[in-house]
Amino acid sequence: MQTTFSILFYPRGNDIDRNGNAPIYARITVNGKRSEFSIKRKVLLTKWNSDAGKMRGTTSEVRELNKYMATIRTKLNKIQEQLSEKETLVTAQKIKNTYLGKTIKHKMLLEIFQEHNNKVEKLIGKDFAAGTAERYKTALKHVRDYIKLEYLLSDIPVKDVDHKFISGFEYYLKTTRNCSHNTAIKYITNFKKIIRIAFANDWISKDPFTSWKARLKIVDREFLTVEEIQTMVEKELHTERLNQVKDIFIFCCFTGLAYSDVKKLSANNVVIGIDGGKWIKINRSKTDTRSNIPILPTAEAILEKYAEDSEIQRNQLLLPVLSNQKMNAYLKEIADLCKINKNLTFHLARHTFATTVTLSNGVPIESVSKMLGHKSLKTTQHYAKILDRKVSDDMLALKVKLANYSNTISSSEGV
Repeated sequence: MQTTFSILFYPRGNDIDRNGNAPIYARITVNGKRSEFSIKRKVLLTKWNSDAGKMRGTTSEVRELNKYMATIRTKLNKIQEQLSEKETLVTAQKIKNTYLGKTIKHKMLLEIFQEHNNKVEKLIGKDFAAGTAERYKTALKHVRDYIKLEYLLSDIPVKDVDHKFISGFEYYLKTTRNCSHNTAIKYITNFKKIIRIAFANDWISKDPFTSWKARLKIVDREFLTVEEIQTMVEKELHTERLNQVKDIFIFCCFTGLAYSDVKKLSANNVVIGIDGGKWIKINRSKTDTRSNIPILPTAEAILEKYAEDSEIQRNQLLLPVLSNQKMNAYLKEIADLCKINKNLTFHLARHTFATTVTLSNGVPIESVSKMLGHKSLKTTQHYAKILDRKVSDDMLALKVKLANYSNTISSSEGV
């Protein structure tokens, strides 16, 4: 963008003292916007040359004043050049403040990030889920650690964030923090929101994310096969706790519920649905979207198994769910005992519901998406993986149809 810049000296005629002297001001104009300051000198209006912007005459007093103004002009020109080299947005106010030695207080990156996180924390359960707040907290920690490592500083002005900073942060996440590509992209996307807040508030003049695009890699998500589910269901484990964890995992495989949702599941979430059967209706902790799930026989049998458990009844819940950390530790042991060579997690149980339990049995992806509580069908497609067996069954049905069609043609030719 072309920048217009000018400097004008003039006496302020509405502020004349008793001797007829008016204070001289320097006016800086950048792209039509002005800022001015007193140069702490006065002049008789009759001795001022408005066209030349200086004092008339050849006396030593005149030469001294004109030389002083020329010095100010030179300094202002130099400041304008220096700011233009360093910053994308140069204003008359910035030039004036730099000349006068006034420090401009820049908004600091981590301060803005922390202010944002504090607001998110207060809106948990209203506008944000606890998991979302936790992700922003972790993203802030990574940005803070990166600044400390790369810049040897505790914080930086948000205006200093540029494409180089973003690229360096991505490299740091993938190397020093050993994050996968998709995990790194998610943290940078969290960080991007903070920069967008700064841009919207005019704390920065340019969005450094303009040329950065988030590109997630498509990942083949693991899930259990019918045979693996059957193995787990039939496996009798040696402790009550392991059996409880197994039951809750199987329950999630047949409902698609995430860990945070099955943990808070109560009798209030089980209702009679439109078909007269039992349904689970719950707002997802992660997104607050509604999940409506008809309860399949396997899941219903597990609920009935724990219906009389006194501890569960005391907590007004439906299942004995432990902390996520403990559950995942037990699931690892269960996988070993069942000889399932997969990392059993509640995410995997959710994937299993989307693929093995529903899609592979002909349930439309739109229905699966609604049961999973997804806002977008695109999200469901990331979870869903059509099984080879389903493709085989579909193609077999097509072969039968085409075979009948071929037989009809052959019969017609023989007539």
